[in-house]
Amino acid sequence: MEGKMINIYLYTRYERFWHWLQMAFIMILLVTGFEVHGLFKLLGFQTAVKIHNTVGLTWLIAFAFFVFWMFTTGEWKQYIPTTKKMISVVMYYIWGIFRGESHPFPKRKEAKHNPLQRLVYLSLAAFLLPFQMITGFLYWGYNSWSAWGLEFLSLKWLGIIHMFGAINILTFIVVHVYMTTTGHSLFAHIKAMITGWEGVEEGVKIEEWEKAHK
Repeated sequence: MEGKMINIYLYTRYERFWHWLQMAFIMILLVTGFEVHGLFKLLGFQTAVKIHNTVGLTWLIAFAFFVFWMFTTGEWKQYIPTTKKMISVVMYYIWGIFRGESHPFPKRKEAKHNPLQRLVYLSLAAFLLPFQMITGFLYWGYNSWSAWGLEFLSLKWLGIIHMFGAINILTFIVVHVYMTTTGHSLFAHIKAMITGWEGVEEGVKIEEWEKAHK
């Protein structure tokens, strides 16, 4: 069972700003991208293309600033993968959470993400999102392929793999939204990403490997 809860300031203003800005970018890109691929009609093809291209390029620039922020502040350490307590965390989400058990990896300033989150967020930030940005940029620059020496690429297959990336991002969002409801209250995690303050259990010791990454 959960112990006494205390509030700690976990997420900085920039982290919260970037989280919601990126979510807005991704949602706009998904809607316009799916329309461009003909899945539905909402804004019209030409308008959807213009919005998709503009938001996509803006996201690419904003993401570069985020990466710069991560490395200059040392926050990249929060995403270093670890297997410590990984099985316990997985079992908690499969079984323990439905029995009212305490989370095996309470959040702390030194370790905002549990081992499972670290693995997922690292895969997202280091692989899936860059993959989507690169394929989208190449699609946008189709008319320059000859100048870039990329005539060997197939626009059809590039569109397919770009759509594949979008579906994976959408899948992540669905799971991510569900996971935000698994805190000590239904909207605890969402509130934390708005205010920066998160409720955690009092008196939980920080693991040795966390201390090594201060």
